[in-house]
Amino acid sequence: MTGMQFKRGAIFLTVSVAVGLAAALLAVRFWPQLLVRDAAGPANTPAVSASAGTAAVEVAASIQPPAPQPVADVAPTPATAIFSYAPAVRASAPAVVNIYAQRTITERLPNVGLESLLRGPMQPRYRERVQRGLGSGVIVDAEGHIVTNHHVIAGADEINVQLGDGRSAAATVVGRDQDTDLAVLSIKMKQLPVMKLGRSDQIQVGDVVLAIGSPLGLTQTVTHGIISATGRAQLGVATYENFIQTDAAINIGNSGGALVNGRGELIGINTAVLGKNLGAEGIGVAIPVDLVRGVMREILDHGRVIRGWIGIVPEDINEVQARELGLPHGGVVVSNLYVGSPALLAGLVRGDILETVDGRPARNAQDTLAQIARRKPGQAVRLTGLRGKQQFKLELKVIEPPTTP
Repeated sequence: MTGMQFKRGAIFLTVSVAVGLAAALLAVRFWPQLLVRDAAGPANTPAVSASAGTAAVEVAASIQPPAPQPVADVAPTPATAIFSYAPAVRASAPAVVNIYAQRTITERLPNVGLESLLRGPMQPRYRERVQRGLGSGVIVDAEGHIVTNHHVIAGADEINVQLGDGRSAAATVVGRDQDTDLAVLSIKMKQLPVMKLGRSDQIQVGDVVLAIGSPLGLTQTVTHGIISATGRAQLGVATYENFIQTDAAINIGNSGGALVNGRGELIGINTAVLGKNLGAEGIGVAIPVDLVRGVMREILDHGRVIRGWIGIVPEDINEVQARELGLPHGGVVVSNLYVGSPALLAGLVRGDILETVDGRPARNAQDTLAQIARRKPGQAVRLTGLRGKQQFKLELKVIEPPTTP
């Protein structure tokens, strides 16, 4: 072979290899499925011919998508999990009921027109109409006892209760306590959902709470908020006040419903919303469950709450009034007394300033009544105070409040 022939052969071989590589790259680019191995074939068999060279195989492997890997079931971490109060609602909401109270109202009609001239002003006209009220309540035991607000069922001729599952029944009043705005009802029904009672002495400002009731007739409505304050008193809602304040939405129909904690336990009975007429929002109050528990036990045992009473009408004296009266400090003044009451018989008079009740300072009128109310009928209560510039001490026995003092 001459030199010229050898040179031509080398050129032809080089061109053939280059064309083969180019063809392999184009084939892999447009038909990548050519690289898929036969399932029955050897694991390492290349998908292109040896004439394409190892370079083509490496290029094809670099552009082939990776084989899919099985996805393991991974539980969400606490950081990614979405928190929900659904378990608390499931545990408590079924025990919250709607209360429909019906009462007959007698109202005087205005005398107008010709009829007023014929009848005269001394012959007024009256008519009766049925007034229907809506509220909420909480089933507290399997015997069918329901706790609600007194004002929800006050004066009602007929009371009906509807459960969240659609069942309904007529309710009877076991007892009521207007001084705390609480009442206990009873229904005859089996397999009742029962609310678990928590403790209100362990709650803290900032704790998350849920309000459950039937605002505007929307049954089983749940709203969310926090405890804004505890021990709220002197709000003019009831005689004895020790309210939980919350910003959870409470509206008409929520009264008597449940205030529950994050575990679904009852911590209060929703009672009122304050300041709506002034444009305030998020100021609702609830009766703490510890007070509810005590009132309920008294009603179930005695049909009523038995408290101590001495027959005084106390009023607050602030520091400014105290200075005007020449008193050393503010306190509580006896503004009036009931006829035949223990206080009157013991020698208390109008204008007496009460300083202590059983050794505890008489901070305000409501607290003074509450301290006396804690005494059972027949027990003694000790009072100290000022009459003019003279100090006095009295000890007298409390009695149960008369029905009509």
